Amino acid sequence: MARSRPPTMRCAPPAWRCTESSPPTGNPDWYHPAGGLQWMRPEQVPALEDNVRRLQARGYAAEWITRTRLLEMEPDLDPDVVGDVPVAWFPEEAWLDPVPYAGAMLRAASALGAEVRIHTRVAGMAMQGSRVTGVTLADGTTLPADTVVNCAGRWADAVAEDAGLRIPLAPTHGFLVFTPPVALAVAHLLHAPEANLRPDGAGRLMLVWNDFAAAVTADTKPDPAMPEVQAIMRSVARLIPALAGVEAEAVRIGTRPLPPDGLSIVGPVPRMEGYYVAVTHSGITLSPLLGKLAAAEITTGRPDPALAAFRPARFFN
Repeated sequence: MARSRPPTMRCAPPAWRCTESSPPTGNPDWYHPAGGLQWMRPEQVPALEDNVRRLQARGYAAEWITRTRLLEMEPDLDPDVVGDVPVAWFPEEAWLDPVPYAGAMLRAASALGAEVRIHTRVAGMAMQGSRVTGVTLADGTTLPADTVVNCAGRWADAVAEDAGLRIPLAPTHGFLVFTPPVALAVAHLLHAPEANLRPDGAGRLMLVWNDFAAAVTADTKPDPAMPEVQAIMRSVARLIPALAGVEAEAVRIGTRPLPPDGLSIVGPVPRMEGYYVAVTHSGITLSPLLGKLAAAEITTGRPDPALAAFRPARFFN
């Protein structure tokens, strides 16, 4: 989903326009420019209003629509549950389907001559003085490189043993619930008091309930029969009556590679030549843009001012 965390729930400040990562022509099967809708309980409306003002001031496409317009766009919502609250509309927001997206990126990399190795663990960095010269694999093989890019996500802080190379992280867990195919017409990213949700293809919905995610650990066994899963299904069924009685099809728990200050970490590590880092929460959402900016910096050697606030240097004083 295209948000980070309530109440701002968008790219971490200073905000990037996430739509810069959108394909210039045509839409591949992994890119879904659906737009996003958000509303809150009456006591939370001031926070939403403040967020919309802040985003508008940064040029982010954000506007207000009426409840009538919301129900025209999402006719399967229960009007009484939505209530009489202002609704924010973010027309340029999109979601990426991670499985076909990852497959497309791997095929593109292979077509450009990259060697893709799967089931291959990096055990550490190869060093010559203060320069990273490659990576050492778990089997002892060393792969030389002019520049090593650490984009290992949740495990980015475990790739290097040297304190001068280690990236600090404060990971959190995400809890996703997937419905079976259902006969309804949810078409947009929805951020509602009951849950966050979006289409997931083939008539399925993906649901996120942050109230429960805080209690999830890496040892939590995902199971559609969990009481918490039943609770989120009941919560969303109040908003979307067509889901009444529908059982969850699948549950997934993921670990977010969240930097300690909540902002992305992108750029060269200070005092270390040949070592570049790209780690962030919302990695799927931001990766098309981050990949473009990082590739340009690495190949040209010219820093991009859009990344100035996200440099690793802030953790290596």
